[in-house]
Amino acid sequence: MRPNRTQLASVAAVAAALLFAGGAVTVASGEEEDAPRTPVSASADAGFARDMSVHHQQAVEMSFIVRDRTRDESVRRLAYDIANTQANQRGMMLGWLDLWGLPKVESGVEPMTWMGMGGHGDSGPKDGAYMPGMATKAQLEELRRASGRKAEILYLKLMTAHHKGGVHMAEGCVRKCSVEVERNLAQGMVDAQESEIRLMADMLRKRGA
Repeated sequence: MRPNRTQLASVAAVAAALLFAGGAVTVASGEEEDAPRTPVSASADAGFARDMSVHHQQAVEMSFIVRDRTRDESVRRLAYDIANTQANQRGMMLGWLDLWGLPKVESGVEPMTWMGMGGHGDSGPKDGAYMPGMATKAQLEELRRASGRKAEILYLKLMTAHHKGGVHMAEGCVRKCSVEVERNLAQGMVDAQESEIRLMADMLRKRGA
């Protein structure tokens, strides 16, 4: 029940680098002028990889919090699945940025700029919630203080909102990203997280929430 996040990210990043080595690099040959080129730092590909890595990290954090705040096996199993999946995907996206030679954090650029949103709404981030669906600092503290059924319900509500924001971002990459395998990953996120949203709705109903 304690996945090694560092190992997961490292393995995923290496796998991603191998996967992309043949198709997501700059092509110098005149015979392959139409082949995909390395994304630039201001591209949707790079912006999505950066922002979704941060978004995923919070999902992993919330999942580890609730694991220690409840003994309910169904919630703990869901939390493990989310943490494991999103840690792996985060490792892939960070690996792509390394492969493309791009920074993981771009100074002076607000989150969601690649989607034309320019941060969390026109008024800027609210209490630490920099992207759609992300929990605020106050909500994370509330989850840390909760236990048992209260922690389960709060986690399921926060993660539902988090997934909805993640789906919105992933759909943006499906539309805007130029690297095919990244678009495929984004579509996979949409499909998996929409399925988990339905599962969490059922879990909340069973808890009278």
